[in-house]
Amino acid sequence: MHRLIVFCFSFALLASVKSVFPPPCDSEIYCNGSILHQVQTAKLFDDDKYFVDMKLKAKPDDVLLAFHNLSSKSPHFIVPPAKLREFLDAYFEKPGTEFDTWTPPDWHDKPKFLGRIADQKLRDWAGKIHNLWKPLGRKIRASVKDHPELYSQIYTPHPFVVPGGRFRELYYWDSYWVINGLLLSEMTDTAYGMIQNFLYLVNRYGFIPNGGRIYYERRSQPPFLTQMVESYYQVTKDKDFLRAALPALEKEYRFWMQNRSMAVTINGTKHVLNRYHVQVGLPSFFCVSLPMISCFLLSSDRKEQVWMDLKAGAESGWDFTSRWYIDGDGRNNGTLRDTRTSQILPTDLNALLCLNEKTLASFHRILGDGDSAASYDQAAARRQGAMESVMWDAERGAWFDYNMMTHSKHSEFYPSNLAPVWAQCYSRPEMAEKAVQYLKGSGALQFPNGVPTSLRESGQQWDYPNAWPPSQHMLISGLSKLPSEDAKQLAFDLAQRWIKTNWLAYMKYDAMFEKLGFGWTNGVALQLLDQFGETLTARSGRVSSGLLLPLVISATLMLQ
Repeated sequence: MHRLIVFCFSFALLASVKSVFPPPCDSEIYCNGSILHQVQTAKLFDDDKYFVDMKLKAKPDDVLLAFHNLSSKSPHFIVPPAKLREFLDAYFEKPGTEFDTWTPPDWHDKPKFLGRIADQKLRDWAGKIHNLWKPLGRKIRASVKDHPELYSQIYTPHPFVVPGGRFRELYYWDSYWVINGLLLSEMTDTAYGMIQNFLYLVNRYGFIPNGGRIYYERRSQPPFLTQMVESYYQVTKDKDFLRAALPALEKEYRFWMQNRSMAVTINGTKHVLNRYHVQVGLPSFFCVSLPMISCFLLSSDRKEQVWMDLKAGAESGWDFTSRWYIDGDGRNNGTLRDTRTSQILPTDLNALLCLNEKTLASFHRILGDGDSAASYDQAAARRQGAMESVMWDAERGAWFDYNMMTHSKHSEFYPSNLAPVWAQCYSRPEMAEKAVQYLKGSGALQFPNGVPTSLRESGQQWDYPNAWPPSQHMLISGLSKLPSEDAKQLAFDLAQRWIKTNWLAYMKYDAMFEKLGFGWTNGVALQLLDQFGETLTARSGRVSSGLLLPLVISATLMLQ
């Protein structure tokens, strides 16, 4: 049955498949319950993530009983902050105790790519970025495997590289750029271990959770695992690895097709495309954690819908953004409470799945299975046709997210509007060239530091004036693959802007941060330095205030 679903994709079969959503995290300490509610309400920590990363000193039932006894002595069962702190000190350890110190053993100080960077200042800087892999290494202690009930950490068997800062655990789509950076740094063993962790998670859950914590078990992130395997295979040409990985890659693909797809009819033709969608109930501390959406003014059903769509926004990796807004008139407008992620078919998700389908076809062809390769080729062709029918706007020259509520395309600029160029998922060369002209006329190229995530200043992280590493890399990579000199020059210009911005900020702050560094920005910076290293320069200048690249991590929302 599963093989028919993967390779046939008839609409009847898709309709007959029962959706298997991941079960909600049922921890009464880390995911719901009175302790979590009271700790988050009391705002004992600056970061809502701090408490849910703490390790238990006793069994969950003992901790819950102790808290019940404590709260029963307090008015209205609300424990005063001072007593609450005493309770946490008695029954919890600080975050980070779940890891052993680990330095990647395959790190060495002179990877070959450094020699391909012509500019001495940039070459020295690339060496410093290469050094950053060492402090970002983590190895989960065996006690997490032996006593999982004491941790929010999800056990994985191999050491890995984390994003950094408050993000102490493995994260899904961040790791695609991290792994590509590790491969450039010739750290193939570390990259291999990270991919094996993701394969382990697919085999355990049927998909890859957003990150390595149980409070992320309800949602995934953009499915980049197939592309991680492709990157590793291109470096190693290891067919045995490819053969062993392929079943898990197909299992993840089935999850997305069975649980994250929607049918849309255009001009009498039915198409199946994918979306982000997290089906989960409303936690008790919802209104406490998200006061900015005025949830007390919403009906119970609407609160739950907003919560589900915010989680779907987190699944997209774009958390949060006006891109997912649909207001009462059906327009791509509003505020955070108008987030309707599940009702939007995203261009970049479908471009990625199109690339995954083509890559899976390639894997089967390499391993000698021509029939399976042809089936995935057909799936990619169907998706490409669907994207051109549903998302492509010939007049404007780009692909746009599709609003399932109004059955119309959105029109705002986002770098994701050019994601099919990166994925090479289009039928005619002139479509990509039209997309280049669209980008030039969008107003998004006027900023000297990079391309903003949108042109709308909503106050959300994934909107103007912020620019994020994956968006920059996908845009630059896509443009550089086009045959025209115009597109190639634009790719170089954008790479020069991004590298200069990162280099100057690094020189000023001596660190790499999330929007302007760590984890995935290290990987993006190394890839751009490798691709364009012969011509990139660290010419004098300063980071312009026209486009902000914040050096702090906004952590106002902790979605569980």
